[in-house]
Amino acid sequence: MVPASGALGLLEGSTAQARDSSHAEHVWLDLSAAQIYAAPGISPREERSLLVLTQEVEKRTELRLPVVHAWPSSGPVIVAGTNATMSRIHGHLGGTPPEARQADGYAIRAVQSGSTPVVTIAGTDERGVLFGVGKLLRSLRMTRLKVEVADNLDTASSPKYPIRGHQLGYRPKTNAYDAWTVAMWDQYIRELALFGCNMVELIPPRSDDDADSPHFPLPQKEMMIEMSRICDDYGLDVWIWYPAMEPDYSNPDVVEHEVAAWGEVFKALPRIDAILVPGGDPGHTEPKYMMALLEKQTQNLRQYHPKGQMWMSPQSFRQTWMDEFLEIMKGQPAWLSGVVFGPQTRIDLPTLRKLIPERYPIRLYPDLTHTLECQFPVPDWDVAFSLTEGRESICPRPEEFANIARRYLPYSSGFGSYSEGCNDDANKFVWSAMAWDPDANLIDVLRDYGRLFLSHRYGDDFALGLLGLQKAWQGPLISNENVDSTLLRFQTMECNATPAELLSWRFQQALYRAYYDAYVRRRLIYETDLYNQAMDKLAEIYAVGSQPASPGTLGHRNGYPTNQMDPMLVITEAQSILARAFTQPVAGELRTRVIALAEALFQSIRMQLAMELYQAEGVERAGNLDTIDAPVTNGPWLAKRLREISSLPSAGDQVKAIDEILNRTNPGPGGFYDDLGDISRPSRLIRGLGSVEDPELRKSVLIGHRFPLPAEMPLAWKRWAEALFDAPLRLRYTDLDPRALYKVRVIYAGDSPHIKIRMACEGGPEIHPFIDKPQPPAPLEFDIPAEATAGGRLTLAWTREPGLGGNGRGAQVAEVWLLAR
Repeated sequence: MVPASGALGLLEGSTAQARDSSHAEHVWLDLSAAQIYAAPGISPREERSLLVLTQEVEKRTELRLPVVHAWPSSGPVIVAGTNATMSRIHGHLGGTPPEARQADGYAIRAVQSGSTPVVTIAGTDERGVLFGVGKLLRSLRMTRLKVEVADNLDTASSPKYPIRGHQLGYRPKTNAYDAWTVAMWDQYIRELALFGCNMVELIPPRSDDDADSPHFPLPQKEMMIEMSRICDDYGLDVWIWYPAMEPDYSNPDVVEHEVAAWGEVFKALPRIDAILVPGGDPGHTEPKYMMALLEKQTQNLRQYHPKGQMWMSPQSFRQTWMDEFLEIMKGQPAWLSGVVFGPQTRIDLPTLRKLIPERYPIRLYPDLTHTLECQFPVPDWDVAFSLTEGRESICPRPEEFANIARRYLPYSSGFGSYSEGCNDDANKFVWSAMAWDPDANLIDVLRDYGRLFLSHRYGDDFALGLLGLQKAWQGPLISNENVDSTLLRFQTMECNATPAELLSWRFQQALYRAYYDAYVRRRLIYETDLYNQAMDKLAEIYAVGSQPASPGTLGHRNGYPTNQMDPMLVITEAQSILARAFTQPVAGELRTRVIALAEALFQSIRMQLAMELYQAEGVERAGNLDTIDAPVTNGPWLAKRLREISSLPSAGDQVKAIDEILNRTNPGPGGFYDDLGDISRPSRLIRGLGSVEDPELRKSVLIGHRFPLPAEMPLAWKRWAEALFDAPLRLRYTDLDPRALYKVRVIYAGDSPHIKIRMACEGGPEIHPFIDKPQPPAPLEFDIPAEATAGGRLTLAWTREPGLGGNGRGAQVAEVWLLAR
């Protein structure tokens, strides 16, 4: 696996060479006047693939290649069909036609037959023809009024994994999908198929969401029927993610009602190939009742779709329920077709594969859409991004997801992704490519993505830009110069783009992210400097004579410092400095462009990036235009404290309070302090394997964030370190004074305040048992037994209550002071 920096370097180094050598390696055959031959007897789906080819070429070139039903007497020809179709017309092809070998596979060959170019696409089956058309479109050089193909195009390919798909939920929770028309769905499903996607997962009208959206062009059930029909027209499998939402499936009346309700959906859809029922998130049903329900629903499904399959996922199960589920699986229920591994599964994928009987395939359900509080959080993400861009921001993470796909797919029969909208679009295509060919060159995948969906000339630059957007999110933002270099790359493309290129919604998304990232960074640099200036101003209370004289001593006057300095002078000046973040904001030109791009995205793809303006369901549902100015430093916390200090009754009290601010994190002589969520500073955390080897961070430290949070909370409480499920979070001290006595002060923050937490000395005494976390966060102090530090070393370990279900979070710690006592 090439690291992100390596991929960028490889692509940048190869781009110029590829452009210079392209003509030397092959000759481009002109297909601008080509006709597309529809052989006699082709199926409607084969004919639809030909229509896809002519329509997609026309969109990019303004040339409409005609579909003809007689072999052309002259000029270039493109012919596509199944192996069976090719065998019927081989006489026209001047030789043995290419032949695809495996399900969904294709073979493509471009030859110069005399003076006439002939391009042949053979599919093993109808889907193979469509996927072959997708490969040809990715291989063509398409410019205005020009279509060309390389004369050495001769390739055959078939997918490694049989399930390759994405969840497309028409519901309010998504950040664009709820506004899509039938035509938009048709186009998007087609585009997914052009990169090898062979299934789409729908969501029924009843799920963990509102029943209606102001954006719906059709009621949910009607659109579900249309999407099922679209998939069937293309020959793609239709799955339904069908959560069991009732609270009590031990009640026969509830089961009977649900069988009838689900049956109405099953009956209405023209195609259903499989159902996935999650064990949780949402839903919360004990396995024995869940499995009994699903057995009935399998019979229900097969009344209308005789080959329909039933799959389930053990998501969110607590340990006792997981044990119960695994025991049921030992009986190998015949009605169950497979098991799904998704977010919030207590056991890891290799373990699940070992424990599930081999007869059951495992399908992956990877979360591609979220940045935090999710299955694959952005590793070491700067809190400034989490507070502004949030949980469902535009999130191309090509190398991270290529790595995850390559690690996870070998345990499975493929994947159907979890998605909440088009913010994760690039990630979808990366997963599809890796499931087709795990050895695929990621750079080539991104280049094809850019060429097909933006323009041929920008394939390399767009690929570089997507990798740059991923790098912009890696590590401390304040020092990350990739943010500005990535923006510059996209601005260069933007300045030279044609009107058609500027209308590409994928280009608009990349521009939005690049401008947004740069704006947040400019703000962070500026507002961090203001905060530091304000703290420096407050530190002037340490001038000679600044401390109040003791009552009854010479010089004591109403608690004022002996130099008679009024603390309100430095307080007022510090407040004025902090206020500049709002009265004299920075980078207004970047902010203006972000707002313009948000409007462009609403017009082009109905993306809802603000609640009031575009009626997004929530700020956390990609509505991050509303949080573009959210505070990213401790400035608001400091301003609040200064307002409180201003009301204190005496100057002496004010000086004391300012001193507490300035020394808030000071552990004193012989002490230690760790801000566990601050990725810009080293800490004593035992980090574990890291995100490359451990993408779900089950055996690694996760730096967590909560979004959104009150602005006036200390920044250290908006980020934290955590361990998942029953793993411990560990902090190691190696240079203690063995003769000293210590106490620990801790701040418990996080997004799981209802989960109890325990602290212990690893291999030694308990510091405190499982306790509730103070809400709002507040410092707690505990003595460390002398024997725990007698060797000069100490490892503190935090755990959540063992065996719980849900998302695995709870062992969350923000700040730790180890104080000498």
